[in-house]
Amino acid sequence: MPKEKPELSDAMRAKMSGKLPKKNPIKGTKFTIAISSAKGGVGKSTFATNLALALRNVGCKVGLLDADIYGPSIPKMFGINEKPKSDGQKLDPVIKYDIQCMSIGFLTDQQTPMIWRGPMVTSAIRTFTQKVNWKDLDFIIIDMPPGTGDTQLTFSQEIKIDGAIIVSTPQEVALLDVKRGIKMFDKLGVKILGLIDNMSYFIGDDNKRYNIFGESGVEKTAKEFDKKFLGEIPIDPEVGKSADIGKPIVEENSNSKISKIYLDLAKNVKSLYLV
Repeated sequence: MPKEKPELSDAMRAKMSGKLPKKNPIKGTKFTIAISSAKGGVGKSTFATNLALALRNVGCKVGLLDADIYGPSIPKMFGINEKPKSDGQKLDPVIKYDIQCMSIGFLTDQQTPMIWRGPMVTSAIRTFTQKVNWKDLDFIIIDMPPGTGDTQLTFSQEIKIDGAIIVSTPQEVALLDVKRGIKMFDKLGVKILGLIDNMSYFIGDDNKRYNIFGESGVEKTAKEFDKKFLGEIPIDPEVGKSADIGKPIVEENSNSKISKIYLDLAKNVKSLYLV
């Protein structure tokens, strides 16, 4: 029997024809900002949640999409325990702190592992970008998973991403993956807004600065790849505590030092896209 020909993706067909695939904006949104690192454990989800809240604080209408299918964090960090409503065709985002939210974690038990192959992950991402009733958003913040795999490719090749922020700690082992992520976005034509040095340092009780994960690694990487360095966010135990109770630091204490850093970042992002 003749072998069946493999089904070609839209991106593969576009490549064969010499044309770039058409990238579509997420309906109901103006601008899509991806928060990525290509490395796990660097505080990317913490950054995404707090940036979303800071953008809300500067007058933007914001959505937050948890694209980490295997390890969703948004339900815990936002303290959401409800399932999204559906009309059988589309899902309504869950609204918390005036942020429209969606996560695979809203649809499954928190302790249920997502043992899915790539095509199922891609299908879930398409559902979240095409079959969710996002409404009148200025920004949708995408909390990307670690790595440079199916989720990143689906977004980069099919969705109009208006900018990406790369989050990393300053240690070399994290930056090795971050550099791969930068090259991926550059290759796929996604604009990188800049790099942020997260968990950059810790101020002890003696008021001395301790660079637990090294120093200046993210800034050096930004220079190496000719990207903008967006600044440092220090380690603060209150950030972890507030996330654990489902109330991120920007919501829990908007006057904290770290909340003010996020507020400045939000103003910068807003100024890039909104008059």
